[in-house]
Amino acid sequence: MNWITNIVRPRIKGLMGGKDRGDTPENLWKKCPSCGEMVFHRDLVSNLNVCPNCGHHMRIGPAERFAYTFDAGSFTELVPPTVAADPLRFRGDKKYADEIKGARAKTGRPEAFTAARGTIDGLAVMIGVQPFDFLGGSLGMGVGEALVESLQAATKEKRPYILFVASGGARMQEGILSLMQMPRATICVDMLREAGLPYVVVLTDPTFGGVSASYAMLGDIQIAEPGAQIGFTGARVIAQTIREKLPEGFQRAEYLLEHGMLDMVTHRKELRATLSRLLHLLMKQGKPRSKVLNMPKRNGNGSAAATS
Repeated sequence: MNWITNIVRPRIKGLMGGKDRGDTPENLWKKCPSCGEMVFHRDLVSNLNVCPNCGHHMRIGPAERFAYTFDAGSFTELVPPTVAADPLRFRGDKKYADEIKGARAKTGRPEAFTAARGTIDGLAVMIGVQPFDFLGGSLGMGVGEALVESLQAATKEKRPYILFVASGGARMQEGILSLMQMPRATICVDMLREAGLPYVVVLTDPTFGGVSASYAMLGDIQIAEPGAQIGFTGARVIAQTIREKLPEGFQRAEYLLEHGMLDMVTHRKELRATLSRLLHLLMKQGKPRSKVLNMPKRNGNGSAAATS
């Protein structure tokens, strides 16, 4: 007999007025991957998913990014494009089509990229988010097409573009079709720049491979979250190749800032204000009014809720 399942949980449910499991988070505590501390989910959400003990910036998805960055209730997501789900009919340990289905079921999103238009302190902007939770944020046709369409829309609508990116690189299951997305995105970034519109990249943990070798490093301003791993290939592979011990903190955001690869490393709590200040300056819109950090709305269970 499992006393937790059969006795404790029914009693807790009874105290909560008979609410079912779907009304509460599946796990009220989350272990910080950096310091190992268990953090209560409400404390984590109120701290923008940053560990209150060690400051580790945990990975978050588009819903949180939009809620933390846009003015409350100001944004609408772009309709994701439709592309071939398995153009090469790739099969490794399991079918690529099944991997895609699994990632969609897990995240509730069609691909590893979501874009939205909205405002930051009244300034119209476009934000693209490439999260790591969908097949490692890998770059495939779906990501490339969504990125290209959002960049084109930003250019047409005269909106500066902010890219939040986390990725392991190109998606090998799509071969050359994946690699083709890099020059396509680069051309659209150039079009944005020719229109006199800022392109700001926020590198989050981790950003590697062909993504870091192309559009993720083309920002007019390069920002990173503290502790983010950024590079082309992993430190272990580099160390084995050159047969030398790498410097401490190699490929971390702070190391890259010190060596001129980044413009700034900014805490998540300060990121919205920093982006607003930079974009108002670059768009010559004047200094924005001082505002309290746009905290996300809370559901009854304490989780962040985005308005779309």
